[in-house]
Amino acid sequence: MAKRGFATASVIMLLLVALGTKGRAENQPLLFGVIIWRSPTLTAQFWNPILRHVSEKSGVSLQLKVAPTGPEHTAMVRRGELHFLYSNHNFIKDNEESGYRVFARPKGDAQSGEIVVLKDSPIKTLADLEGKEMAFPHTAAFLGYHLPMDALLRKGIKITGHFAGTQEGAMTQLKAGRVVAAGVNAEVMRAFAQRENIAYRVLWSSDKFLNLALSAHPSVPADTVKAVRKAFLQMADDPEGAKALVASAEVLKQGSPLVFIAARDSEFENMRRFYRNTVVKVELQ
Repeated sequence: MAKRGFATASVIMLLLVALGTKGRAENQPLLFGVIIWRSPTLTAQFWNPILRHVSEKSGVSLQLKVAPTGPEHTAMVRRGELHFLYSNHNFIKDNEESGYRVFARPKGDAQSGEIVVLKDSPIKTLADLEGKEMAFPHTAAFLGYHLPMDALLRKGIKITGHFAGTQEGAMTQLKAGRVVAAGVNAEVMRAFAQRENIAYRVLWSSDKFLNLALSAHPSVPADTVKAVRKAFLQMADDPEGAKALVASAEVLKQGSPLVFIAARDSEFENMRRFYRNTVVKVELQ
């Protein structure tokens, strides 16, 4: 009888431990991965106020996850390690199987990739870049590397590329004179130039693409995605949400804060089409 009672107590204890473990797992924050354009510090200063608001409004605890480099972010997307994304790395051909689904995007987010030089540079045309040194963010950057390099390769222009790790890292190399040109995100370049008081010229600009999206991994329950989506979409109309967006914009000296609107996967088909046809070797690490 004593043995039976001991066995019953043991089963109860195991169930309690299991339920406690499950409860802790459910309370753990979901990882929100962000594409790395700027330094990790600036990225955190920009996103943390936004994620705090979304977490409070949705009831879903979100934790910012910033990979040290673009390729490492790409690998995390490919492995499905992030519950939510603010990125475009899920549109790369080799990452489509990760299954992320778009639910929102920034309003007015159509952006261009550019090849830029300092204003007083002797470089006047793309052909003048033959044999010269250029900076790029990293090998997984859509606007800052894939689009500019695709244009150079199609024109038969050979350059020596240096990868700085982030968008602003490439711009810093250009500013310091370590390279004669840089492949950049047009919007990030404008903000960087304003903040750092840099005069520059655009040698080449790509077509515009809807660039970044808010996406959810298929493992995230539909009700959770719905709550997070609602918080993002209503943020600009909420007094506290609008305040958080303005504070984030001031960190980067942006002219206007982000506004999130509903979006679908089909809106990013032109980016997927580019990746199917590009002559650039897309390297995923």
